[in-house]
Amino acid sequence: MNIVRRIGVPPQLRGSLNAGTCPDIFELSDGNFAVIGTEATAELDAKLPEDAARADYERIVIISRETLIRAKGDIPPV
Repeated sequence: MNIVRRIGVPPQLRGSLNAGTCPDIFELSDGNFAVIGTEATAELDAKLPEDAARADYERIVIISRETLIRAKGDIPPV
């Protein structure tokens, strides 16, 4: 599995002031997506809707609204 491309714009174009460390979304060679975000599993796990769940190996991460909105145009159709 490899990172094929960034989805959206680089962090620097979203106003990152700390050397580009910021939420990010990447398309992977297997068609999945990888997300860099702020760990929030402990805070949000118990607040998931009743029809949502996560496995022990999954984590809840937060990305900024701007990160997702600016990625929207790069997300391929089904």
